[in-house]
Amino acid sequence: MSARTRLALCAFVATMTAAVALVPLVETSTWILRAGFLLAVQGGVGALARRVSPARILTVSSQVVVTLVLLTVAFAREHAVVGLVPGPQAVRALAELLTAGSDDVSRYATPAPATDGIQLMLIGGVLLIGLAVDALAVTFRTAAPAGLPLLALYSVAAGLSDGGAGRLTFLLAASGYLLLLLAESRDRLSAWGKVFSGVSRSSGGLASGLESPSAASRAPVRTGRRIGAVTLGIALVVPAALPTLDGGLLGGRGGGTGKGSGGGTISAVNPLVSLQNNLNQPENREVLSYRTDAGDPQDFYLRILALDQFDGNEWRPSTRRLKDVPDRLPQPAGLGTDVAVTEIRTAVSASPSYQQTYLPLPYPASEVDVDGRWRYEPEGRTLVGDGGQTTGGARYEVSSLVVEPTAEQLAGARAPSAELTREYTRVPGSLPGVVEETAERVTRGAADDYGRAVKLQDWFASGGGFRYDTTVTSGTGVSAIERFLKDREGFCVHFSFTMAAMARTLGIPARVAVGFTPGTVQADGSVSVGLRDAHAWPELYFEGVGWTRFEPTPSRGTTPAYTRPDVPAQGGPSSPAEVSEGASAAPTSAPSTSETCPAQMRRQGECGASEAPGAVDPTDHGTPAGTVALWTLGALLVLAFPLSPMLWRLRIRARRLGSSGGRTPADVTSRVMAAWREVTDTAWDHGIAPDEAQTPRKAAARVVRLGRLDDTAAAAVHRVAGAVEQVLYAPEPRAVTGTAEDVSAVREGLRASAGRLDRLRATFAPRSAVRVIWALSEHRAALARRWARRPGRDRWAALLRRPSRQQG
Repeated sequence: MSARTRLALCAFVATMTAAVALVPLVETSTWILRAGFLLAVQGGVGALARRVSPARILTVSSQVVVTLVLLTVAFAREHAVVGLVPGPQAVRALAELLTAGSDDVSRYATPAPATDGIQLMLIGGVLLIGLAVDALAVTFRTAAPAGLPLLALYSVAAGLSDGGAGRLTFLLAASGYLLLLLAESRDRLSAWGKVFSGVSRSSGGLASGLESPSAASRAPVRTGRRIGAVTLGIALVVPAALPTLDGGLLGGRGGGTGKGSGGGTISAVNPLVSLQNNLNQPENREVLSYRTDAGDPQDFYLRILALDQFDGNEWRPSTRRLKDVPDRLPQPAGLGTDVAVTEIRTAVSASPSYQQTYLPLPYPASEVDVDGRWRYEPEGRTLVGDGGQTTGGARYEVSSLVVEPTAEQLAGARAPSAELTREYTRVPGSLPGVVEETAERVTRGAADDYGRAVKLQDWFASGGGFRYDTTVTSGTGVSAIERFLKDREGFCVHFSFTMAAMARTLGIPARVAVGFTPGTVQADGSVSVGLRDAHAWPELYFEGVGWTRFEPTPSRGTTPAYTRPDVPAQGGPSSPAEVSEGASAAPTSAPSTSETCPAQMRRQGECGASEAPGAVDPTDHGTPAGTVALWTLGALLVLAFPLSPMLWRLRIRARRLGSSGGRTPADVTSRVMAAWREVTDTAWDHGIAPDEAQTPRKAAARVVRLGRLDDTAAAAVHRVAGAVEQVLYAPEPRAVTGTAEDVSAVREGLRASAGRLDRLRATFAPRSAVRVIWALSEHRAALARRWARRPGRDRWAALLRRPSRQQG
């Protein structure tokens, strides 16, 4: 292997080990496999370009072009020319995807869902860093500055990770960089020829005559490895030993994220993550309180945002442009003048611990009076904090509309525009067919979209045999929907997302709203909204009315009056059968208990109107078995790596001492020499380096002296040494017994005389394990020599170097 090829491989390893720090930032890790493959292609193109031409600018340029092509094929193939060449449309698509990824990064807390935009940022970033590392370390032959882009990659990951980067990721990144430095130093050192060293690689003693000749030693390289290992150890140990260094790249960030002990704030950029964490809170802490002049606030849902995109893995809000908050919000989309509308006024106070970038508002809000930096998103009619603005401690007033359509108005709604229908009825190709089949079966007989929507709601709420259970594993992807339809148990996440998906298959525009149910009335007349009032519900669009709330989740919230055709829209529910089971008709001062609520949930106070809501999880947690197996294998490999020297020594010891031996002289000699090698290596593990210049008798005396062995162990060493002399010098070697017992006695004697740290090192980091590296190096050198003598190799090399001839 050439020096540049070795450097290129080490540059690839260094980049990938640094990229491992990015894995905790997203919920799935398959992206790093794609990044590794694309990075290998990028490095291979660089290696090929360096063989073709020594021009460095040509190498870097070819890698840049190939990187752009790879990203185009991976993320914008349908926009590329012949699916490969990145034309203007492909570049525009990549730019839009990059913008969407940037918005996703600002919207989601870690671990974020692996959206296409985020994956483009991750994979593109790894390729960019890999290009810089390859150019510096391989093309320009300066490996030390290549640590700067690697440090940048690791620092970004450490800064964004929840709790900072772990010691394992730091160890991997630092080891990759040290490997790159060692490869370059070896390349530079090889230009000076062989370096003399007095340390031998042979097995020790006279046993060296039975092994292959050793290669030239590389003492400076081994010294560099030791310096790097010591430095790396100091970098890991010192921050843990000094409290004043806590909180650095390897330390946790602390503070109030609601997950640890740092103040208990409920902070999340992504409201889905905030809702997910609500279920884990030990108490129903208040997040909002409000006073409203609404006569009956049973339908007073506080809405945070709407999720209108479903890609098969998650429901998420669309990326849209934000505007300044107008003094008066525009008329809600689709709302006609013939629908009864009442405007109410509400004063809201947010708890200082509730820090959310979306402002909870009743829907549809018509006017918002709030201080701070807020921006308006017209499609979802939401207010989003700008420049770090959150709801923590906010006090604001909202004017909102109470829309009261009749069943006749909803049933007679006109068809929405083709553009709106196309956008809000889109479903992924991976959606199981059972979703559409079930939707058609449940709504059979309905005359219009309104009738189909009511049938879906009633089927989920009462007629379909579904059970409300917050202990079910959440998820928003297609597999979670399929599992929910099969098991028929879940909470608001499953009910709302499944109903929205089924409505879309029927051609009804649908989306999912996230927010809070009305809350609990207090003695002073205010209404308190707690963590457990968080909720998700579907919104369906009807032309002339606009986006309309439905409530398919049993025992949560209230069933809208307009979904009961026989009841006037202005009236409340006339009978318990007309309301979802367990749903309260208005905010109550105490939670109610559902008859179907499990006993464990009743004991925890999680039933009734203020019970713990179904958390909205941004991704599907149905992890494939292959992924679990891959992660398990990776974890085992990571755990086994530090223990590999010890495992190798145990294996070698068992093989040397466990051989049955034979009756032939060769078998006797082999068994005795294996026992002597084990004695030599055991002494080496305890700090007594082998000395080949001495006879077996003098070597045994040296081990006894330096190892401070007792009489039993000393006698055992001399017996093994005597057996070595006997099999080497006797005309016909005699059978020898008890060598394994003697080796065990020597080992016990060495351990007894050694200190605690020496014993630990001899067990977990045995010095003799370096023979593995020596053996691999010699094997590689032998392969190189065999390849050099291979017939026809020179002829092929000459053909490759021969310039091509142009036909005249």
